[in-house]
Amino acid sequence: MGKDAKAKESGGKGKGKQAASGSDENASKGKGKGAKGGDGLGTCTYVKARHILCEKQGKINEAYKKLQDGWLSNGDKVPPAEFAKVAQEYSECPSGKKGGDLGWFPRGKMAGPFQEVAFNTPVGVTSAPFKSTHGYHIILSEGRKN
Repeated sequence: MGKDAKAKESGGKGKGKQAASGSDENASKGKGKGAKGGDGLGTCTYVKARHILCEKQGKINEAYKKLQDGWLSNGDKVPPAEFAKVAQEYSECPSGKKGGDLGWFPRGKMAGPFQEVAFNTPVGVTSAPFKSTHGYHIILSEGRKN
């Protein structure tokens, strides 16, 4: 299976999700059992990711809008260095000082919704904002391995 085939398969779960502006498909795509198909998502043991964490939904939406205006609205992937700048500006997590870098973490280390999104977001793709027990997040997936 080539790179283009993977992009088409994950289009509704990654890039397509980004381009949608607030539609209900954001809430369902890229999460749950539907994302664990033959594309390898959800099957790896470790993920490398950056994130932005905000207590208030309005603030995470501002951060996401900044990412949309710069890259996502054009269908582009957010470069990690640019995501890091937005994380430093908006994230309320201590990792924000490091550009939101969480490094490599194993399955089972992060709480429910965060783990679900992190392990089901294709490498290089930025998730839509979502809520966890800690607040509102945006994740940039940087790598995956077993």
